Amino acid sequence: MTEPSELIDLTARQLLAGYRAGTFSPVEATRAVLARIEAVQPRLNAFVRVDTEPALAQARAAEERWRAGEPCGLLDGVPVSVKDLLLQAGGPTRYGSNSTSEEGSWNEDAPSVARLREHGAVLVGKTTTPEFGWKGVTDSPLTGVTRNPHDPTRTAGGSSGGSAVAVAVGAGPLSVGTDGGGSIRIPASFCGVFGLKPTYGRVPLHPASAFGTLSHAGPIARDAADAALLLDVLSGADWRDPTALAPPARSYAAALAEDAAAGVKGLRIAYSASFGGQVAVGAEVAAAVRSAVTRLAGLGAYVEEADPDFADPVETFHTLWNAGAARRIDQLPVQQRELLDPGLREIAARGARLSALDLLAAQTAAQEVGRRMARFHLRYDVLVTPTLPITAFEAGRETPPGTSPHRWTSWTPFTYPFNLTQQPAATVPAGTDGGGLPVGVQLVAARGGEEVLLRAAAAISGTSG
Repeated sequence: MTEPSELIDLTARQLLAGYRAGTFSPVEATRAVLARIEAVQPRLNAFVRVDTEPALAQARAAEERWRAGEPCGLLDGVPVSVKDLLLQAGGPTRYGSNSTSEEGSWNEDAPSVARLREHGAVLVGKTTTPEFGWKGVTDSPLTGVTRNPHDPTRTAGGSSGGSAVAVAVGAGPLSVGTDGGGSIRIPASFCGVFGLKPTYGRVPLHPASAFGTLSHAGPIARDAADAALLLDVLSGADWRDPTALAPPARSYAAALAEDAAAGVKGLRIAYSASFGGQVAVGAEVAAAVRSAVTRLAGLGAYVEEADPDFADPVETFHTLWNAGAARRIDQLPVQQRELLDPGLREIAARGARLSALDLLAAQTAAQEVGRRMARFHLRYDVLVTPTLPITAFEAGRETPPGTSPHRWTSWTPFTYPFNLTQQPAATVPAGTDGGGLPVGVQLVAARGGEEVLLRAAAAISGTSG
């Protein structure tokens, strides 16, 4: 018999194999995950809401389907959490904000959540986010501080911090996060798990984000193979998002398994250690990322040191990000705006002062960065960088001590450019620093290049299916 403590350590694929063999059931797995959430929540604060009874009811239904030999989808009975920026019918979506209310009908699922239900996933709860997902760490006036499982005095990163913590501690092997400037990759890197921001439009969004095409939804998982499985589920079309891409030509999970024998042999890898000296990277981070690159070369990839052809586009990003924040805040009654995180109010005020010409100029600049990266990928299949130049810093802060400027983009220079370009980008665990804090390596591919990205990620981590 499999013990509950062992069940929380299994990947989604291993859970499904156990259900198929009758070794354990979705109810047992869900109870183990719920017990794990109860144990870690007081210390780490990863969940806004835990849906115990609905989750158990979903698990019982999944168990009956497995017993009948009729699982209903790719994730039947697998416990999954969802970031609290995505609508989930049956309970409130609070966006990390005291300006929101639990009142309402709450009868609509976001496209990603609807796909999870269609595939039989067990929805265990909603995970924490900073207010409206505005920054790269996870604390909010509504829920307080979310902490790093490797050291609770440190930040989990953000804005999908609760989701990354949940996966890292065994509170479900999968979570759905969002990423507008690194919000999947940052916490996944800090917490030592796998995170993927797909090509814009690959995972439909509804309602549309105030941050426009910067915002993507995608998987957080333990490894690339589980992320591929979840991406297969999330990639279904949805009429509510007119920017959604057509469904992929083949299953990401199947493609990863089929390409396992070839691995990364022959792939053209560009390795940029510091964006051409533009970024100061910690020595232990740099060493861990170089080790991952060496592994790719040892597996047959052609590796060349090469930097993307763009200067830091932070001002372009700030223009679009701050304008999005202003738009989001503009939807609130005036009296509720005083309840907001002061940092959010500050960037929204900056956004409100922008002109239409400022916004159009930023959109043009973002397109130029995208054009340069499209040309870069004519030569290289995958770009490898550090995910972040540092490891996790003190919890409850937006930036490490002594950082200037004092916004979160000052320490995330490797992540936000690829929201401007709408490319797929992933972070893969690449070891730890001397204090045991995780280091992530970032992989970036051309638009639509999820398959090659997953292949390279699996090669680094040693998983393929």
